[in-house]
Amino acid sequence: MADVTELNATSAALLGLLHEGPKTGGQLVAAATERFGGFFSVTRSQVYRELPALTDAGLLRLGKQGPRSSQQYAITAAGKRAFKSWLNTEPGPDNVRSPLILRLAYSGSLTPKQRAGLVESARGQYAVKMDEAKNAAKAATDPYEKAAADFTVSYNRAIIKLLDSIPD
Repeated sequence: MADVTELNATSAALLGLLHEGPKTGGQLVAAATERFGGFFSVTRSQVYRELPALTDAGLLRLGKQGPRSSQQYAITAAGKRAFKSWLNTEPGPDNVRSPLILRLAYSGSLTPKQRAGLVESARGQYAVKMDEAKNAAKAATDPYEKAAADFTVSYNRAIIKLLDSIPD
């Protein structure tokens, strides 16, 4: 059985999603992107690395075999307890890891044309993300999901403001 102190945020995210019912790895990746992709990224490789470890720890069990040999996973009672314990632990510091902001921090090394291309490309991507975040915030019925969706809107708004502040 895994010690709850060993439960990382990615594992906890997967356990949380599996409270909704059994899912395959691919379904978990899609659900994570839809549910909290605006503020917490989960990659396919992370999901497929965590699932066997969570199963070995007794926090998940294998479910039905799906099409193309996809495997469903279901949360166990121990997994629910571990998730609840994780929720009640100190989260520690947040770490923003943005390749865009890192590039912007060094964008003085670019030509004006290169910098303008970087900013305009990012502005287009964040305009789409902003629309998606606003729609998610409007659609959220759970007050905690709504709060997270509102944060995502604010985050995207902050990135667009940052982009607007980059000199030509």
